[in-house]
Parts: sequence; structure tokens; C-alpha cells
Amino acid sequence: MKNEVFTIINGDFIDISKMKKILQDMNTVDIAEVFDDLSKEKIIQLFRILPKNIAADVFAYVDSEQQKVIIETLTDIEIGEVMSELFVDDAVDFIEEMPASVVTRVLANVPAERREVINQLLKYPKNSVGSIMTTEFIYLKVSHKVARAFEVIRKRGIKKETIYTCYIIDENRKLVGTASIRDLLLAEQDQDITEVMDTNVIFANTMDDKETLAINFNKYDFLAMPVVDNEHRLVGIVTVDDALDVQEQEATEDIEIMAAITPSHEPYLKTSVLTLTKNRVVWLLVLMLTATLTAIIIEGFEDAIMVFPALVAFIPMLMDTGGSAGSQSAVLIIRGMALNEVRKRDILLVFWKEIRVAALCGAALVAVNFGRVMIMNQDFVLALVTSLALYATVIMAKTVGCLLPIGARLIKMDPAVMASPVITTIADVLSLIIYFNLARIIMNI
Repeated sequence: MKNEVFTIINGDFIDISKMKKILQDMNTVDIAEVFDDLSKEKIIQLFRILPKNIAADVFAYVDSEQQKVIIETLTDIEIGEVMSELFVDDAVDFIEEMPASVVTRVLANVPAERREVINQLLKYPKNSVGSIMTTEFIYLKVSHKVARAFEVIRKRGIKKETIYTCYIIDENRKLVGTASIRDLLLAEQDQDITEVMDTNVIFANTMDDKETLAINFNKYDFLAMPVVDNEHRLVGIVTVDDALDVQEQEATEDIEIMAAITPSHEPYLKTSVLTLTKNRVVWLLVLMLTATLTAIIIEGFEDAIMVFPALVAFIPMLMDTGGSAGSQSAVLIIRGMALNEVRKRDILLVFWKEIRVAALCGAALVAVNFGRVMIMNQDFVLALVTSLALYATVIMAKTVGCLLPIGARLIKMDPAVMASPVITTIADVLSLIIYFNLARIIMNI
């Protein structure tokens, strides 16, 4: 269907009635994907052809640049219609991405009541739960009976983002329980809502970190989670699609930081070369300058190298092994902390486990390295020095790799910062110090 739409919209003659029929049967996400391959003129044409009942849904899925193109060509009345049909959290996401001139025009054409809600959500900090919640949900009063609950759902549900779970509030709008549609369907019509509701409610606060909320979605397998203010009043919900977006954003950010790249919120192909350079070059400069430490260490042991030049051949092997060993531990610990499997209080347990892993990995590497050096170099002392240095390097690197991320969390830093580049640099420096000092002691040089 996507190919058919693309062919028609790019043709010399556009059969609008045929196009509308195809679009009516397509999924809104698939329609949004068609926009990616269209020119600005064709984007506007296709959006105007969209049936009104799906236009807002498609608008929510296209990227911010395409949204800007569409909004700039719509009349004030059309903008008001689109914004009224959008779910409020999607409207907030859209407004956050737009320049001030577009925002001013959009808000001027939004009904006053809806504009007030949007402005309220825009006030929450960017990383807070309040910034991603929606106010479009079904709530019931604690005094309702089941029959009355269904009346409320039928009357208000058409405009709500989800109706699968209803939230029960008291006369002060404080959250007291939840009831699923299944619970209500299986209950008697004359039952009090208090007999049906679940009072063990898992909820989030508007000021909670949204990453914590995403972890709780995984933990409890929620489709939606209620959000309360500091006085425990129900103010919104977060749906699972928004929680998944948070997980994707946080995972992307961690991966970029671990690769020594400043996080970017733009897709790769839409990010300028200058921005990509700026995001990378600072870290590369830092790593280049810190790498001079290894040069200083090598110069400090120049006398040992002159006496025994073969030592130089094993420097890359030790540095690469140390960096890789440290990165292995760091990646696993950072992932564990992101999923809340590893906590700050587990630092001793993590250390003890990684020490044992390092001992076993080191033993395997030493066995292979000792045999390799004996076969290739036929030098027992060289084999002994490199093997001992290798064993110590693995233990040191894995220790650093597991402790640094937890240490970062203890001082309220992002653990991902302490990933591969930083740990590799530390491992390189320490491995060389260990290696050359062992050579001096054992070889008497």
C-alpha cells in the first residue's frame, strides 16, 4: 500500500478518491513513513488529502521537520482542528520541537482550555515524568457504582488516550485505586466501585525522573501508570508508548556517551556534519591528550627497553587486553544499573564477582600467552614477565571497569561517562606501569 500511495502522489494526475480509500485502510504509522520520501510540496498535498479522522494521528508520527512544513502551510482554522485532535502529550512534544514563531501561532489557535493544559505540561523539567504525561485519561469517583462507571467511560472515553484502566479518586482528587475494564465487566452493575478497585496502586510523581518511570514499566508490565502531584492528587498518566520512547532515548544516550560522543537528539542523517564533528572532537581531544600519559611512561622506562627491545613488541597486546577487559565489565555494570539490577549498595558483591571472573579469564590468557612466547621467542623470562603482567592487567582492568561506573553513580554522575574511553585510558596507563616494573624486577634491568 505504501508503494501505491507513493506512486499516486508522485504521478502527473492524483486520483483523490482512490487515494483517500487507500489511506483509510492503512495504518497511520505506515502513512507517516510515506512522508519521509516526499518533497515539501508533496508532503503538503498528501496531508491535505488525508481524511480528517486520521490526519492528526499521522501528524503525531511524522518527524518535527515535516510537522513544521505542514503547520506553516495550514490556515489558522486548520491548525486549531489538528491541535484539538492531537492527544495532549503529542501536542506538547510537537511544540517543544518548534521554533518560537511557530509555537506562538499554534498556541494562538488552540482553544483556551487546551492551551492552559499544554502550558502547564511545558512547565515541567525536561527529564521529569510530568513532561511526558497526558491529562487525557478516565477517572472515576469513589462514590460511583459500576453502572455509573460505564456511563462515564462511554461519555468521555472517545477522546481519551486509553480506557483500559480507570483511576479512582476521592472528593479531594487524591488517587485511591484503579479498576481495569475487565474488573468492571465482571462486576455486578449495582456494586460499589470500592468493591471492585485495587487499592495497591503503583504510581509516579510529576517530578520523578522519567528514566525511573521507564524502569517501573518494565518491572510491572504496565500499559499505563498514574501520575500524582506532591499532594497525591491525580494529575495525569503515562502510557506505554511514551515509556518505550524514554527507554529508547536513554539507551541511545548511554551508547553515545560510552562511545565518547556527546549525545544528540537528532537522527543521524538529519544531523549536520558540523554538529557531528562538535559532538565527537572534544572527547577525541581529551582522549588524545590523556594518551600522552602512556608516552611519558614508555619514555620513563627507556633504559629497560634499550636493554631488552623485545619488551616493546608486547605493549599493544597488554594495552588492548586491558582496555577490552575493563570495557567488558563496565558495559555489564552500566547495563545492570540502567535496569536497576545493580545498585550502589551492591558494590562489594560486584567487586567480588568481577575479581573471580578476572582470575579465571586471566588464567586462560596467561596459559595461551606463555605457550605462544615460548614457541615464538623461546625465552622463559620474557614469557614469565609478559604472562604475569597480562594476569595483573586483566585483574586490574576488570576491577576498574566494575568500580568506576558504581563510583560515578555514588557521586551523582552518569555511569556511562565511565565507560570504554575513560576505562581504556586508565587501563593503558596502569598496564604499562605494571609491565615495566615487573620487567625491571625479574630481568634486573
